[in-house]
Amino acid sequence: MANFSKSNAPEFSVEVYQNEYLPEGGREVNAIVTVASTGGGTTGGMPLPAADPARARFGSGGPDAGVVIMVDCSGSMDYPPTKMRNARDATAAAIETVRDGVAFAVVAGTHVAREVYPGGGRLAVADASTRTEAKEALRKLSAGGGTAIGTWLRLADKLLGSAEVAIRHGILLTDGRNEHESPEDLRASLDACAGRFTCDARGVGTDWEVKEVTGIASALLGTADIVADPAGLAADFTQMMETAMGKEVADVALRLWTPQGSTIKFVKQVAPTVEELTERRTEAGPRAGDYPTGSWGDESRDYHVCVEVPPASVGQEMLAARVSLILPQPDGSAQTLSQGLIRAVWTDDMAASTRINAQVAHYTGQAELAQVIQQGLEDRKAGDMDGATAKLGRAVQLASASGNADTAKLLSKVVDVVDAASGTVRLKAKVAEADEMTLETRSTKTVRVKK
Repeated sequence: MANFSKSNAPEFSVEVYQNEYLPEGGREVNAIVTVASTGGGTTGGMPLPAADPARARFGSGGPDAGVVIMVDCSGSMDYPPTKMRNARDATAAAIETVRDGVAFAVVAGTHVAREVYPGGGRLAVADASTRTEAKEALRKLSAGGGTAIGTWLRLADKLLGSAEVAIRHGILLTDGRNEHESPEDLRASLDACAGRFTCDARGVGTDWEVKEVTGIASALLGTADIVADPAGLAADFTQMMETAMGKEVADVALRLWTPQGSTIKFVKQVAPTVEELTERRTEAGPRAGDYPTGSWGDESRDYHVCVEVPPASVGQEMLAARVSLILPQPDGSAQTLSQGLIRAVWTDDMAASTRINAQVAHYTGQAELAQVIQQGLEDRKAGDMDGATAKLGRAVQLASASGNADTAKLLSKVVDVVDAASGTVRLKAKVAEADEMTLETRSTKTVRVKK
């Protein structure tokens, strides 16, 4: 394990958990890679402004950061009328959380995107005066029009690109389906924005499409969630902005190098959420590829890496893969923040070669948990009650065994649990739409391995 640190920056570390032993001829090596960033994300190593102690609990975000808040202002935001008011209040709370020196803007989203503050195709620089002006400008937010989220994202990208900032972040709120542009148009916008900024997405109420909101967050390496009651928006927006202000390093990549004859079968983030990264690989030189991880504050994440190695005889060993955490530099080079090694050792000790590493086993179960929840809910919507019962029963079993209490609680609102250990459940006859959407939206959230 190697570390990276410098003044006023987080320190990164990489740890690899695996059973490196394979039977003779064995080819598949699995490892959990834990990446941790510590020492930043609170003040970034910088002293807090003495004149502003109220902001002491927030991260620095740093003057090298920019954020754009995209607020749905389509006609449906007027039903009920309190929804638009809650959205304005939430945006005001988020603006109040922006630290001095951070660049920011507010966008109103309908079937077109419109700058609300500061205007002129630019970002404002946060201080007491601009925060007050921005909150005053929120009075212009009113409901009317359609929904074309791709236009909101492209405007956010343009605004963030207008400022010389390293950390670029968006916060997006919608209450409805993306009905005024095609799925292909939204996909094209996401592809254009991917890697340029990260984005947290929130659906308010129950009239939006879960896969649209989670798809936006996934493509832009952010978080997705439901705020079923609009009254909860202010607290959620404040928390999102606090987290954004804690980001210290942007555009970090997980680089995997494999020796001749070895290939990467898959790479996925498995904590704090399940996120498939395999198809996002970009080549990084001979036998090396980079997988995006986005921006980092004071946090840790786990990744499941599966490598296929050439078969070998008992007693042989090899480096299956080298894991590096990479930070691109302005001159086109890459700085290595931390490294770890994935090994393969062939043995005739049956006990050693068949033992499954605890971390690998745990996260394999968590990935399956996310999958069977989504499949079970799809079966339920399609009227396949037997399929839904079987898959959601398996989800209950996995959630119980892994200690994922939050997911177990959400499942209990969709099924009656007869026996959690065996996964015996009955589908509830009536399920609140908000409960079903909450389960689907949060299905990828995982718990860490029990110590």
